[in-house]
Amino acid sequence: MEKLFQSMKEGEEWFEACFGQDETFDATARSVHLWDMPSLLLYINGLVDGIVITTLLTEMQWNGDGKILEGDGAERFLSFFPYHAITAAIEKKELLKSILSGQAAIITPDGYAFLIDIRSYPGRQPEEPDNEKVIRGSRDGFTENILTNTALVRRRLRTEDLRFEMHNTSVSGKTDVVLAFIQGAASKKHLAYIRDRLDAICTDGLTMTDKSLEEFLFKQGFHPVPFVRFTERPDICAAHLLEGNIAIMVDTSPSVILVPVTLFYHLQHAEEYRQAPLIGTAVRLMRFSGTALSLILLPFWYLLATENKYLPDILSYIGPKELGEVPLLIQLLLADIGIEVLRMAAIHTPTPMSTAMGLVAAIVIGQVAIDVGLFTPEVVLYAALSAILTFAIPSYELSITTKIFRICILLLTALLGAPGFFLSLVVIFYYLCALKPMDVPYLWPAVPFFPKAMLRILIRFPMTVDKPRPFITDSPDRDRVS
Repeated sequence: MEKLFQSMKEGEEWFEACFGQDETFDATARSVHLWDMPSLLLYINGLVDGIVITTLLTEMQWNGDGKILEGDGAERFLSFFPYHAITAAIEKKELLKSILSGQAAIITPDGYAFLIDIRSYPGRQPEEPDNEKVIRGSRDGFTENILTNTALVRRRLRTEDLRFEMHNTSVSGKTDVVLAFIQGAASKKHLAYIRDRLDAICTDGLTMTDKSLEEFLFKQGFHPVPFVRFTERPDICAAHLLEGNIAIMVDTSPSVILVPVTLFYHLQHAEEYRQAPLIGTAVRLMRFSGTALSLILLPFWYLLATENKYLPDILSYIGPKELGEVPLLIQLLLADIGIEVLRMAAIHTPTPMSTAMGLVAAIVIGQVAIDVGLFTPEVVLYAALSAILTFAIPSYELSITTKIFRICILLLTALLGAPGFFLSLVVIFYYLCALKPMDVPYLWPAVPFFPKAMLRILIRFPMTVDKPRPFITDSPDRDRVS
């Protein structure tokens, strides 16, 4: 084993050169005695477990036993150090990164450097995520601690094939990123793609964690649709790993990125698998139908309201009897955008006040807007129905995309009438067909059409039915039977 420094004094000078002398209070250097040996202890206060440090220093005090004096400093530490997680540091860059990650460093008088993993990150306990609640099932969720997140997945998948591959991204931020996959189930091509993209990242930091990483990995640009699926539930992550997907965990983020995915991945929910197969199928079909209606209901109603010639006599009640002073298109845009603004306001409003704000917005503003003639009652009704249907989409990213597409369809319908309505649907469909993130068709298994796979998308089969791994995962072994 080679020395990292010529002496302990040189190690102390290196630490001061990195953090300055008394310039940052959390960078701590302490001179301590371990057995009969003076040593230098380096760590970042707040990222280490103080109780463990105290226990270790207590156990390593001089007790008069001459056996520990045999050999040089390196052998002494490796033979008698009373802690399981100790490694030797062989590069100063590695030493600095480890200290910044929460490990403590010990430098001996001879200049040997050792790292002890006593990290204790501040954070919350695993709790059920608000946006992925289930009626029946586990109540734990990912946290901002990447070690906790890997443990939550490992607890569910007790297999030696589960791999957690650590990577460090960015230049100065040194963000920890973990690739989670099951060896033999995940595609080697997809793994190589993600590794190459991770190595190519060159930025000063990933402060927005998983979202920043997504944009670097998949070059999303201004595409409105989500290229990855985010989840905060360990059971969902474990289920996708078994299917051959890859999970990407970012330190300080409670969300995990799942790839590769298609549009239909964003419409799945854990509740479907917590109920009987028939009930799960009914819930899934209702969700699919609601998603389609949230996209076309408002523009289609506008088309029928403005083009009475398309209305049969049985639907003659559709459309306002009096148009009012404000054009119908402006009313729809104001109502649709206004509901989105109210949703944003509810997010930023403290919880005790959010209910009151919702009542004021729904009763006072909505009713007064109708009374003064700004909105017709039907506009408020269909805008509210579209909003409710949008809220039923499990993926927040896809729900925002649906709203953008809905406004585009509405504007083109107002401009060209019925041809504009159907033309906009064709353009959106063609756009989705052309997307291939990670070389995976975004509308698979609808386009290209795989009948059996599409049937599994629409129907929640019993878990006893043999189901191979999805074709898009490109798994080396599609057979899930062990």
